[in-house]
Amino acid sequence: MASDATGGRPRRITALDVARRAGVSRSAVSRAFSRTAYIDPGKRALILKVAEEMGYRPNALAAGLMRTRSNLVAVVAGEIGNFHDAALVAQLVPALIAAGKWPIVIDGSVDAEDLGTPDIFSYPLDAMIVRGGSVDETLVAACAKLNIPLVFSGCIVEADFVDSVCCLNAGGMGMAADLLVQRGRRRFGYIGGPSSWASERERFAGARARLRAAGLEFVACLSADYTFEGGSRAARDLLSAQQLDAVICANDAMALGALTVARQEMGLAVPVDLSITGFDDIGQASWPCFNLTTLRNPVDTMVARIVDLLLTRLADPTLPGRVAYIEPDLIARDTH
Repeated sequence: MASDATGGRPRRITALDVARRAGVSRSAVSRAFSRTAYIDPGKRALILKVAEEMGYRPNALAAGLMRTRSNLVAVVAGEIGNFHDAALVAQLVPALIAAGKWPIVIDGSVDAEDLGTPDIFSYPLDAMIVRGGSVDETLVAACAKLNIPLVFSGCIVEADFVDSVCCLNAGGMGMAADLLVQRGRRRFGYIGGPSSWASERERFAGARARLRAAGLEFVACLSADYTFEGGSRAARDLLSAQQLDAVICANDAMALGALTVARQEMGLAVPVDLSITGFDDIGQASWPCFNLTTLRNPVDTMVARIVDLLLTRLADPTLPGRVAYIEPDLIARDTH
């Protein structure tokens, strides 16, 4: 590192510093780090040797701006405390890097109007990926003004040049309801998430439709927050007030909370006395202490669809908005 003019903290070594030390031009340094540019092999070796000694690395962002594409992709990460969202981001980040993109991950709890706090729109973004259960019109409008392509995961956005990836939530939850009806369950409770989330509305509608097709209705429904603690509280209230033989939960975290309360606090045998199902198939769902029956919302498939939509959109920004639907799989374990 070189020192700044005032002798203060070290600054980043620049190509000009390397050029001066090696006795070459600034453009020669740039050519030395380019795979396609011609430069005398001896001069290239000298420049690379000096650069290594000085600790110089090319500024990829500056180079990207010169090519009119930065390769920066903002990822609004959903609720990191949500196990499924966390797993998705954990796979999405390396997938984007493998595709030659540089992800900037933003906490999904930041409101669209508050994105000015890190001021994400001051960065030269190539695109933005949003993981969330509801559509934020403010964010859609802001990206449209700035010509930033958007990919939504978790809900469908009907807007020009916006792509979406979404699980077939209603169909998946319908499979869970059918399974429990076939099991002989008749008194159903439901633990859902925030009603503002499209995925929650779809999951509840799918379960209710299949129950009605069997001549049944939910005995009681409560809303929680998609967390283990929220599922625990809701299950405690449901099972204390109602005689139920099945509880359908809108995600796995709440289902695991409900399962823990049913067994440890209510003394219920699951699945003998009570059936419990979840949605997503997070890693903890398959732990032997839970072995939860659930719907798999496959993270690897979703990540592949997101990256495919992103790269196709960047290659042709004029494409109409597209939707990729993900088929859930019923994973029958020990709680139904």
